[in-house]
Amino acid sequence: MTYKVVLIKIDHRSTEAGKVQSILTEYGCSIKVRLGLHEVSKEFCANDGLIVLEVDGADIAVMIEQLNAIEYVQAKLIEM
Repeated sequence: MTYKVVLIKIDHRSTEAGKVQSILTEYGCSIKVRLGLHEVSKEFCANDGLIVLEVDGADIAVMIEQLNAIEYVQAKLIEM
């Protein structure tokens, strides 16, 4: 079995997260698992973060291309 995982690094979460969310919603039927990570405490909430997706679908390359077109966003597909 091959696992397909997309890693999405977002800098400037406060301005870019909405754009990323819009794309993820568009490809929602291809996303099996989603996990969001960012540093947070009572005094601090990081403005960068990482989203981990397990994906399945023929249109994943297009999704990654759209994500990488957003300034401050990097997306990569890893297959294992």
